[in-house]
Amino acid sequence: MNKIAKKVLIAGTFDLVHPGHIYLINEAAKLGDVYVIIATDKNRKLYSGISPIIPQDQRLEVVKNIKHVKEARLGRSDNDTLTTVEEINPDIILLGPDQKYSINILKKGLKEKGLNHIEVRRLETYYDKYELNSSSLIKQKIIEKYKENKSKSC
Repeated sequence: MNKIAKKVLIAGTFDLVHPGHIYLINEAAKLGDVYVIIATDKNRKLYSGISPIIPQDQRLEVVKNIKHVKEARLGRSDNDTLTTVEEINPDIILLGPDQKYSINILKKGLKEKGLNHIEVRRLETYYDKYELNSSSLIKQKIIEKYKENKSKSC
């Protein structure tokens, strides 16, 4: 008898994909089939005040093609992120170690939607094998290199 794999949901911007993203996906894959919600450009700007570098459709295309991702889709731009969660109906939501989303607020929202069967976890280990382990650090390095190269060419 085949055991049905659990659905594990992760979400994020995935702006400049780096080893930390791959680590999160691989850790989620240890728990079951990985489903990914990609933040829309609008929501990323709304929640962080910063627009992503890479357009949402391109970010989606990249994530869809990462090993262990069973399905990836764009989130909603209507502020109701839990509607997409409801459609996927995962067994587990795995938050990344640096995602600022509160587990308690998420559990409360899930309960209000009748989705309190979904287990919410946070990946505790942070992937820091490399110096450039976040999109923001990669962007910062690009800016530094650009300024350095520009000053050399003047």
